[in-house]
Amino acid sequence: MKNLPALVFLFLGLGFSACSNDALDKNHDSTNDTAASSTETAEEFVARANSELAEQLLEGNAAGWVFSTYITTDTSLLSAKANERYAAWFSGIVKQAAAYDGEELQPATRRAIDLLKLGTSQPAPDNAAKRRELSQIAARLEGDYGAGKYCKEAGDCKTLPELEDVLAESRDYDELLDAWAGWRTVSPPMRKPYERFVELLNEGAAELGYDDLGEMWRSGYDMSPAEFEADTARLWQQVKPLYDELHCHVRARLGEQYGTDKVPQDGPIPAHLLGNMWSQGWSFIYDIMEPYPSVAPLDVDKTLQAKNYTPKEMVRSAENFYVSLGMPQLPETFWERSMFSKPPDRDVVCHASAWNMDGADDVRIKMCIKQTYDELRTIYHELGHNYYQRAYRDQPPIFRDGANGGFHEAIGDTITLSMTPGYLAQVGLIESDAESREAVINRQMMQALDKLAFLPFGKLIDEWRWGVFSGAIAPADYNKSWWELRTKYQGIAAPLPRSESDFDPGAKYHIAANVSYTRYFVAHILQFQFQRALCKAAGFDGELQACSIFQSKEAGTRLQAMLEAGASKPWQDTLETLTGTREMDASAIIDYFQPLMGYLKEQNEGRSCGW
Repeated sequence: MKNLPALVFLFLGLGFSACSNDALDKNHDSTNDTAASSTETAEEFVARANSELAEQLLEGNAAGWVFSTYITTDTSLLSAKANERYAAWFSGIVKQAAAYDGEELQPATRRAIDLLKLGTSQPAPDNAAKRRELSQIAARLEGDYGAGKYCKEAGDCKTLPELEDVLAESRDYDELLDAWAGWRTVSPPMRKPYERFVELLNEGAAELGYDDLGEMWRSGYDMSPAEFEADTARLWQQVKPLYDELHCHVRARLGEQYGTDKVPQDGPIPAHLLGNMWSQGWSFIYDIMEPYPSVAPLDVDKTLQAKNYTPKEMVRSAENFYVSLGMPQLPETFWERSMFSKPPDRDVVCHASAWNMDGADDVRIKMCIKQTYDELRTIYHELGHNYYQRAYRDQPPIFRDGANGGFHEAIGDTITLSMTPGYLAQVGLIESDAESREAVINRQMMQALDKLAFLPFGKLIDEWRWGVFSGAIAPADYNKSWWELRTKYQGIAAPLPRSESDFDPGAKYHIAANVSYTRYFVAHILQFQFQRALCKAAGFDGELQACSIFQSKEAGTRLQAMLEAGASKPWQDTLETLTGTREMDASAIIDYFQPLMGYLKEQNEGRSCGW
């Protein structure tokens, strides 16, 4: 997973990428600062805000789409101007919404006003000079990250994708160390601007009624910020025993690969050995971790290439899955207006994303599709966004979003869990669905290295920022606190001495771009909970890892009912529609990975686990 900027015009769920939902709110000078009319009721204000928002999104999405699919100086200017107009409108409408603070309102009206105020991850101070300063710092941080290169010497420079390839492919300890440390030479210049960035963001959040930006972010989950923080801690404790078993086994295998002098068997794992620049997903070291190398892997790539699937045919495969659940076919405009391949004559943003251009039927995806199983799973994921967008299209614009930050990402990932060998054989993507126990363990190891390994990382990113925004983590301790959290949750450590002259958090895009990250943690929990509920609705009886809801109208009906609600109700109500419970529950992950858990416990017998 490469976390690149989505470069799309985003607000309240419009424009979703496979790996990041990066809001481009630039907080330019407001030209719409008038107060709400004293004769305008709260209901009338919300109706007007919805109408104006719909118009803002039409222009913004059109400009963003053209820029992403036809990158020129001119389209960049048009997209920036559309964002600037939106930022001005947003600043004004939020100021007007404050007129209704403290009023007793109908629940739907109060919810709409509260969601409207939470519609940016980057609140700007109500001061033209400070808004401009915030915008300039934001552009600098993203620009420094995007243009970052590691130059060993003159003429020998590597970009982030090139350095990521080294982390994924090399098995030379020193080469990995060089690439890991090299990328972290990009972020130290961000440190001082980031300190000021935090001050300005907190000032903007305070003007909206929050103690700091972290509290504002945590307020978007239909519970108090303290309750949400406690809930994420509870979810982590549910999955930690399984993560600890995986960590123990990975550390042992890495010790065999590189030597226990380099990978001590009683401490954290050196961060550069896990196949990913940020150690957030470990799937690229599957060759080291493969439980049963003699078992032939699922070779969907071979089928896609042998049958010469076109990009559109791969997308049709994904559409057929959703249609099998009773959902409608995608509109003809989807096929006419989406970008499925990289055009040969121009620069585009290939990073996969799903768009709803008009809040109704004009849904699209943007990808540069290749004939691989990874790409196919990404397509199934992106269509999850599109089907969610179509399901809640009858909601007012403010409610056209996922029930909480994690729901939108979880839908497509839930569907990919149903891409089992049985399903792949049924639709002709592999020859046989016969799967030995060894093959199950292999497949689950690959999934765990991706999904399970991500969970502690997904949690700690915002936990660090919550501390930074609240002041619990002082600027003088930015790097120290970063590595304390990474060791606490992930059981990894920096492979080289780090100091406060470094700024390792800034080497992660979502820190530089100020994109809230907890939704990815939540999505990784919810997708398994959704899958367990859908499999039950489908009448499946067996191990959860073997369940596919393909062709289950019963599961589709339950899923569609949840999707249609959008953000119109507290997520607890929406979750109950599908699962029958009002709490997020990570026990479904334990259920799903039961076969692997048994294997890991056997492998770890006699080992000293923990760090």
